[in-house]
Amino acid sequence: MNKLISLGQRAKEASYDLMNLSTTEKDKALIKMADKLLLHYENILKENKKDLENAIKKGTSKAMLDRLSLDKGRIEDMADGLKQVALLSDPVGEITSMWRRPNGLQIGKQRVPLGVIGIIYEARPNVTCDAAGLCLKTGNAVILRGGSEAINSNKAIVEALSEGIKEAGLPERSVQLVEDTSREVVTEMMKLNNYIDVLIPRGGAGLIQSVVKNATVPVIETGTGNCHVYVDDESDLEMARDIVINAKTSRPSVCNAEEKLLVHEKIANKFLPVIISALKNENVEVRGDERTMKIVDNINEATEEDWGKEYNDYIISVKIVSSIDEAIVHINKYGTGHSEAIVTNNYENSQKFLQRIDAAAVYVNASTRFTDGYEFGFGAEIGISTQKLHARGPMGLNELTTTKYIIYGNGQIR
Repeated sequence: MNKLISLGQRAKEASYDLMNLSTTEKDKALIKMADKLLLHYENILKENKKDLENAIKKGTSKAMLDRLSLDKGRIEDMADGLKQVALLSDPVGEITSMWRRPNGLQIGKQRVPLGVIGIIYEARPNVTCDAAGLCLKTGNAVILRGGSEAINSNKAIVEALSEGIKEAGLPERSVQLVEDTSREVVTEMMKLNNYIDVLIPRGGAGLIQSVVKNATVPVIETGTGNCHVYVDDESDLEMARDIVINAKTSRPSVCNAEEKLLVHEKIANKFLPVIISALKNENVEVRGDERTMKIVDNINEATEEDWGKEYNDYIISVKIVSSIDEAIVHINKYGTGHSEAIVTNNYENSQKFLQRIDAAAVYVNASTRFTDGYEFGFGAEIGISTQKLHARGPMGLNELTTTKYIIYGNGQIR
């Protein structure tokens, strides 16, 4: 039998058991999973080291190596995320509304699991843990297909999680890893409609678009992050400096990192030399439009391609704008609908930006780096959706459920 179909069958069987679990049973399993991660952290780090060594041999960029890298602190964060999910309210079984019809029928909507969730993702081993925890809490089985660059890390993590699941008395096949990292398996997974209810891709633009265009399984599209920070003419420039540096340099490889900086022309002469110097001190390559290049020397010219590009690296492009309206038009044209920020002391401008920017998360006077399930209080996230159907923004527990109608009657016929 085809290995992927076998995984699908096992996941489907597990999903029927998972959907009927109590919150207590699921929370117990999450705590066990967290404990096993900490117990086996040395093995996970050993396997992660193999992945890092392979990535270095392939010439992987510093930013992408950071994305792949684990240490004891990151594993502790992963375990803490599972414990946080255990503390969250369980949405499964919630009656979201109930009403009575004139014929006496009582009709309600109840939250239920999606069933089997397939996740295709790239070099982020923490996704393995976050996805497993969120899916289990919501009564979903999950099939994980990580990238080849993280296969050793992912195997070790899933082994630890599965040990916790088994010890808690839950179906071991609640969380399964596709160990074949070939593209053919990805293509097959996209069409596994008989077993996978929803497919969630996480990674670069190429991966996401491939899944969106080729999958027959329903897809929740997570987005690439061409994120902007706009510094208004009425802003605290010290605050602006801190936000820009954090948004760009705290972790450049992630989708909520800043890729573009827009600066109002009234403050450009004062602010740009300061912020570009600070960015260069953080080893960021700065590219600028023609006006920026006249103010600051020794930066590269930003091309048309730059404005729409997600770098995932120590690179930023800078543009001077004449007004907040120009900034909004530029962001809505080139942004990917992920996370956008304004730095301003002008209340009207802040409200205009919030209202007119078309993105999943819009910030006033804060870094875009907060677009994250853990930071939003979800414990973890399954991804950050930039689409508008079913889910948008960081996807937590509610977004991994659907609804069904429940109807009570006393003999009504039509």
